[in-house]
Amino acid sequence: MTSYLRIDHVDKNFIRGGAETKVLSDVSLSVEKGQFVSIIGHSGCGKTTLLNIVAGLTRASTGGVLLENREVNDPGPDRAVVFQNHSLLPWLTVYDNVRLAVDKVHRSTKSRSERHAWTLHNLDLVQMTHAKDKRPAEISGGMKQRVGIARALAMEPKVLLLDEPFGALDALTRAHLQDSVMALHQKLGNTVLMITHDVDEAVLLSDRIVMMTNGPAAQIGEILDVPLVRPRKRLELAGNTTYLKCRQRVLEFLYERHRFVEAA
Repeated sequence: MTSYLRIDHVDKNFIRGGAETKVLSDVSLSVEKGQFVSIIGHSGCGKTTLLNIVAGLTRASTGGVLLENREVNDPGPDRAVVFQNHSLLPWLTVYDNVRLAVDKVHRSTKSRSERHAWTLHNLDLVQMTHAKDKRPAEISGGMKQRVGIARALAMEPKVLLLDEPFGALDALTRAHLQDSVMALHQKLGNTVLMITHDVDEAVLLSDRIVMMTNGPAAQIGEILDVPLVRPRKRLELAGNTTYLKCRQRVLEFLYERHRFVEAA
């Protein structure tokens, strides 16, 4: 059976000042349709580089990425990225920031009125319709990220790529947005690949957690299945045995890697 998304024996080398550094070494991963997969590891382990290769923003040195058995070489609307920085255009309204993506992707398949309705639909999914006429400077950081997620969803991507999308937010806003993303995934059944440093976030949101070894030449050290039923409610999971075991295993892996670096 062919995987929906397949990262196949990916190596990535960077050359700076005549010196070559291997960032990723022989990374292979299969993601099935509808799965939520998190990639976690210490800083410098190549998580974002791997996500950029899947997004088509960076090319692998060897190996490659297949989406529905088609090779990924360049950026495309089938893979939408939400970065830690919201990347909204400051001179456009919330509505226009989302509409820009809708027009780019759906101009040939949806009428003008359909594109308008689709823009509003995706703003409604992230509960931002009330702020559609505001500009980014007039809304909070959490709201900006909601708009960024709406813009990505409006492209109807086959894979949603999240690069630490909650990293710059305060704890309460982060929790609310995590709950929103979890609810969206439950409702839409979309395929998600997320980079994170946050162990609790990874366990709460994911079906599988991919744990990276330390760089350079980082590899996948372990993949942990998270067998928690959905929908998930964070307060109910606080004392859940499965949740705590998954959390403990990720912490053990990360701590062991950190200790290994210190010993070196």
